[in-house]
Amino acid sequence: MRIPLLRRLLRQASAPDEAVPATPPRRRRPSPPASELRRERRALLRLREQKLRDLGGLSLEMYRRDRFREDLLLERCAELIGLEARIHELDVLLGAVRPSPAAPGTARCDCGAPLLWGSRFCASCGRPVTAGAAGSAGGAR
Repeated sequence: MRIPLLRRLLRQASAPDEAVPATPPRRRRPSPPASELRRERRALLRLREQKLRDLGGLSLEMYRRDRFREDLLLERCAELIGLEARIHELDVLLGAVRPSPAAPGTARCDCGAPLLWGSRFCASCGRPVTAGAAGSAGGAR
């Protein structure tokens, strides 16, 4: 029973490509306006901050009650990673990502670590970011 099917498939595979109708070339969708991308990015940053606080509270409560649910923590962490991935995509689309953290114009903490845009504390030493360094940390927006 399978031999006629196999023969038919072989005939179709050996048939000239002219018999196959050509598919029209795909058109690239235009990217949304930068204002929409920035708006989405701001909303995602707020959501990320809220979920990060919730994750901290959840882990504290689990510690307090001595009942860890690793599956729940992993699920919440995966949500955060997904949000961060989308934020990174938006940064790339907006052209705000710098090739290296030591790019010229990057604000630095007193300890020498680069400061991320919008950060209030240094990720390396924990010092509060001064107002002058915070404004220049991410460049002009």
